[in-house]
Amino acid sequence: MKAVALNGSPHKDGNTAMALAAMADVLRSEGIETEILQIGGQMFRGCVGCGGCHSSDKNMCVFKEDVFADAVLKMREADGIILGAPTYYSGIPGDMKNFLDRAFYSSSSYFKYKVGTVAAITRRAGAVNVASQLMNFFNLAETVTPPSQYWMIAYGMERGEVLKDDEGMQTLRKNARAMAWLIKVIDASRGKIPLPSTTEERRVFTNFIK
Repeated sequence: MKAVALNGSPHKDGNTAMALAAMADVLRSEGIETEILQIGGQMFRGCVGCGGCHSSDKNMCVFKEDVFADAVLKMREADGIILGAPTYYSGIPGDMKNFLDRAFYSSSSYFKYKVGTVAAITRRAGAVNVASQLMNFFNLAETVTPPSQYWMIAYGMERGEVLKDDEGMQTLRKNARAMAWLIKVIDASRGKIPLPSTTEERRVFTNFIK
């Protein structure tokens, strides 16, 4: 069983990275192989809505950044995905947004009924919006999300301060333990309990402007 954690901060050794490392440590202690991928600061171009990924080989984006393709393939192969980001004007950084728009537009079907969660890091405020923005990608991909005791937020400005947020770090660790449990539950159910996708209705699209 594998998980990947995406660091959407341009600071590869900053507070977001430290928060994700703490979650990864919990997952590894539960027997889940976990890799942290550096997404922030990679200068990904945004999705242009061309739809080329839907007809291309392996449903890959038509833009060919190696970092993007490698990360998306690892996400598809993983049993669990963590999206981590700092708070920029009550939102996620632009590079992370561009990456996620393209990754989920091309690959949402690969993330269906996998396990996903988020970590939002902030100096003081705005992180609820970041957590919600990140979680929306999982909601629309029909990814299963694990619980915790509070919003998936931790506080810190200077490097390392996030580790001093005892409640925030506890919330992240508790969520990671729930994530490991959920990954194991889904793995144990394979071949025994069919996924809802095997009997669901055909997808309906309704445009409100005709």
